Amino acid sequence: MASVSVKERVKVSQNWRLGRCREGILLKWRCSQMPWMQLEGDSLYISQANFILAYQFRPDGASLNRRPLGVFAGHDEDVCHFVLANSHIISAGGDGKIGVHKIHSTFTVKYSAHEQEVNCVDCRGGIIVSGSRDRTAKVWPLASGRLGQCLHTIQTEDRVWSIAISPLLRWSHLFSCPFVHSTRASSVCQALCKVLGREHAGQGSFVTGTACCGHFSPLRIWDLNRGQLMMHLGSDFPPGAGVLDVMYESPSTLLSCGYDTYVRYWDLRASVRKCVMEWEEPHDSTLYCLQTDGNHLLATGSSYYGVVRLWDRRQRACLHAFPLTSTPLSSPVYCLRFTTKHLYAALSYNLHVLDFQNP
Repeated sequence: MASVSVKERVKVSQNWRLGRCREGILLKWRCSQMPWMQLEGDSLYISQANFILAYQFRPDGASLNRRPLGVFAGHDEDVCHFVLANSHIISAGGDGKIGVHKIHSTFTVKYSAHEQEVNCVDCRGGIIVSGSRDRTAKVWPLASGRLGQCLHTIQTEDRVWSIAISPLLRWSHLFSCPFVHSTRASSVCQALCKVLGREHAGQGSFVTGTACCGHFSPLRIWDLNRGQLMMHLGSDFPPGAGVLDVMYESPSTLLSCGYDTYVRYWDLRASVRKCVMEWEEPHDSTLYCLQTDGNHLLATGSSYYGVVRLWDRRQRACLHAFPLTSTPLSSPVYCLRFTTKHLYAALSYNLHVLDFQNP
């Protein structure tokens, strides 16, 4: 928003706060999908069946050029999840394989990763982590000469639905030491040393969100270098309270949501036994996905009628709800992404946009 006038910034901010927006449909497809998407610059990447398609936004940000910029294939079954990292697309497939696609070339490699579908994947600092229905999480190198060489196989005792690498890995690679010289980074590292133990805090970790059927806690944090359990989060989850989406905001804070209808905010510096804040979906619907602006705004997507909710994290109650389903069929919101002016929501049959710039 730096290039936007103060007047325009105030107007857009008020539109978000008051829930004033214009709804539109960017893409439609004929058969039911479980799409996932990512944004990068003026491009949108979205999965449809066993393909990932890249589209360019038009200048208004509320429409797309109809012809895809690129089509990335390679999986034999549907793409379950993907991330963008280092000019690569890392994809997880229902065929049990991981795909590595170079964005600006035809380079594509896929390799067998799990015995069942790969539900989730993340990549940071040259490391890929994957989670599967086969009750394992695995760690892989992204280096071209080592693709497909598993570094660690972790028995999670439960189906893995979501996964995320801590951003601390990036810092440790930049400074090559857990005790970095940057004042801000150093203070975080010192705090994490107290929580995680000095020998682990700078080495990198990742979190898995599981089905909460074979283990009492669906959220566990693992050491990337050793593949060992570092801690589990929470202690009062009901059986079946699986975590469908999890994301780090900083090396010490993360958000989770899932089947038990709650969004939970965790601060590892405060407690690993109890979250520091939680928000309940008022209609008792499973929460499939969440996004945050890193400040006060939080968006969630629920399992019924394509409902997107906006939350102010300083309040308990939901700010606004937007039911997006445009057909009699009820659809979950499988994925959410937003910019300063637009929110994008992927449902079973279409991709919606909420335009807060021109309501």
